[in-house]
Amino acid sequence: MRQIGVDVGGTFTDLAFSDTETGRFEIHKLPSTPDDPSRAVIDGINQLCAQIDLPRAALDKVIHGTTVATNAILEYDGAEAGMITNAGFRDIVHIGRHQRPQHYSIAQDIPWQSRPLVKRRFRKTVGGRLVPPFGAELEALDEAGVRTAAEELRDAGIRSIAICFLFSFLNNAHEERAAEIVREVIPDAFVTTSSSVTQQFREFERFTTNAMNAFVGPKVRTYVQRLEAALKDAGYGCDLHIMASNGGIATAQTIIDNPVLTLMSGPAAGVIGGAFVGAASKRDRLITFDVGGTSADIGIVVDGKYAEATARDTEIAGYPVLVPMIDVHTIGAGGGSIAYRDKGGAFCVGPRSAGARPGPAAYGHGGTSPTVTDANVVLGRLDSDNFLGQGMRLDVAAAQRVIGALAETLGLDPLEAAAGVQTVVNANMANLIRTRTVQKGLDPREFTLVAFGGGGPLQAIEVADGLGIPDVLIPPAPGINSAIGLLTTDIRYDEVRTTFEKSTAFDLPRFAGIVRGMAGLVAASLARDGFAPEATRTAYAADLRYEGQGYELRVDLDPGLDAAAVTRLFADFEALHEAEYGKSFPGNPIEVVNVRVIGRGLVPKFRGLTHAGGPDFDACRIGAKPVVFRRDGVLTPVDTPIYERRGLPLCEGRPGPALIVQKDTTTYVRPEDSFTVEANGNLIVHVNALAGTAAALRAAEEA
Repeated sequence: MRQIGVDVGGTFTDLAFSDTETGRFEIHKLPSTPDDPSRAVIDGINQLCAQIDLPRAALDKVIHGTTVATNAILEYDGAEAGMITNAGFRDIVHIGRHQRPQHYSIAQDIPWQSRPLVKRRFRKTVGGRLVPPFGAELEALDEAGVRTAAEELRDAGIRSIAICFLFSFLNNAHEERAAEIVREVIPDAFVTTSSSVTQQFREFERFTTNAMNAFVGPKVRTYVQRLEAALKDAGYGCDLHIMASNGGIATAQTIIDNPVLTLMSGPAAGVIGGAFVGAASKRDRLITFDVGGTSADIGIVVDGKYAEATARDTEIAGYPVLVPMIDVHTIGAGGGSIAYRDKGGAFCVGPRSAGARPGPAAYGHGGTSPTVTDANVVLGRLDSDNFLGQGMRLDVAAAQRVIGALAETLGLDPLEAAAGVQTVVNANMANLIRTRTVQKGLDPREFTLVAFGGGGPLQAIEVADGLGIPDVLIPPAPGINSAIGLLTTDIRYDEVRTTFEKSTAFDLPRFAGIVRGMAGLVAASLARDGFAPEATRTAYAADLRYEGQGYELRVDLDPGLDAAAVTRLFADFEALHEAEYGKSFPGNPIEVVNVRVIGRGLVPKFRGLTHAGGPDFDACRIGAKPVVFRRDGVLTPVDTPIYERRGLPLCEGRPGPALIVQKDTTTYVRPEDSFTVEANGNLIVHVNALAGTAAALRAAEEA
């Protein structure tokens, strides 16, 4: 199968081509087009196909990681949406849970109040009520009221409507009927029901997720439809698949129906790609570190499995979200992050970014703000003659000019100012990693940092040093690693249901019936996509808690669904609770809150790369230049060899310093580090491996 993965970032759009039959692999990179991301996607596919002489009709599949939904939320730039909900519950999405995101702040921002996904005047209420435990009808749906509400929204110009009723996760009849009426009144509306997005309890989170679907839906739907049409018009007959937040890929129609599934589409691909290259080096405890132009994304992989966000952790831009999602956390720190002094005089880097245009001053597009990339240029860590495979020449004078201006405001030498930019941004990144490791009881020193994105290999060594992480893994194509991740995963469907079964009165026949029904829905979805049963895999899990607790822990569920499976489920929960919180409570009643069925349709995947290695380091050395390192507290230029990565020989423990260049990024190795080149193409930097040796050499030089 010939397929292209396309990952759209804030600065660059990355493409990776894989032929799963021949093993051929190619990459391409071009500037993003923020005004219309699809333009860079189509241009990049056209350019890559021309570059590898692939007829357009021969391309089988395009897999796309998109940030359209993400940006709509972050920039508060979605549709003017409406909502129809139960009488008396108009303000659920405003009140929330009476929890303050920042307990002690007197000036905090509560996004669902300051930036409502549905404004109050567009939230309509109707009669009708379902009740627990099984969703029985207490009051019939007021169909005339629904019609009136739809007409009022139509007359107000609303074309995206969220239907949100209490207890619809138990019985979706009222929501489905209301949706039918709305579509009759407004045939061209984007209509979404909370039960079609997720069948879980917690009405605030469920209603907010559905409101978010309505907020981003029209924009994502238009984008996907336009992209499909553009591919067809350009002569491609291939299927379009979109990366979902859960770590699987989805058909274009699935995303058109449920755009909220793409909220973490791009970052999810990075974690998948990081886990893939880590497995190639037999490393299964990983911190994925994806640094692009505007942000850095952090993910955790333990025992080869990426972490999935729990109900209490699943959010974007401060809004709670109830959809399956890889646990990825983002900070506004990337190559384009701007360095400045704030109103209080503090030295800050990010989250403001120079973006794709004008970008860093060194890009020569008119940028006038000092950025992380400009600091790297001034310190010599980027070579102006070997950037983007010599496809773009860096403007060193412009970088020196903006860093010099920053230095004047700080009262520092320009080199110290550039080093200060690096210190601040790396500390910000390290602090984010601490929140996902140390604060979760994980020791980062037991992990490998997988650095990718255009900026990852430049920042990772110092970030790892600050955290005590011994090794940094640089994938074969780090700047394209998220695009590669798109080529390494399967079609995935998640079914989630709230069950509320208690250990003291567990109704096994009911529970097993629910799970089997969910498995049937997953199988039907995969069958519609053309997967034979033998080409599918199904996994089961449940969310459990002790009675009285507010949140759950996710535990794998034995598909046997018998009494023994339930006993193991409770035992595994108590062991996990002990590991997570340091305490378990044997004998206390346990609740099975949600059950999950995950179905995968197996697709041909990218198999990975091999690296035969060049003859020696002299053959791949393409020059040398002064790079500024801090030696005994003083910033000192050190003559540093520049190597072309594709020609590196296989080696173990090669001493630094070094700049290793390739088309999509530059890897920076300090004098106190060493590096290993593996046959799978991975580059492993051993942090501080030569610290003592480097100090001895400096002493000898001074003597």
